[in-house]
Amino acid sequence: MCLAIPGRIRRIAVGGDGSRMAEVEYPSTTRIAALLYLPEAEVGDYVLVQAGFAIRRLTAGEAAEVQAALETVAA
Repeated sequence: MCLAIPGRIRRIAVGGDGSRMAEVEYPSTTRIAALLYLPEAEVGDYVLVQAGFAIRRLTAGEAAEVQAALETVAA
């Protein structure tokens, strides 16, 4: 089972083929995620990322709620 983790988009780069990739910041790391499914995503947006793809935008409140739930489960 995979778990989609919320993060905040720090940067967006556009490749030569027009593909958009985001640098996504998490509480302890940053990762790269494809924006294929969220072409409207912008820097500062919170997104759920699964298997290297941003799959859903979240509000800041939703992202905080999911992060709190993950911390509770980890404890």
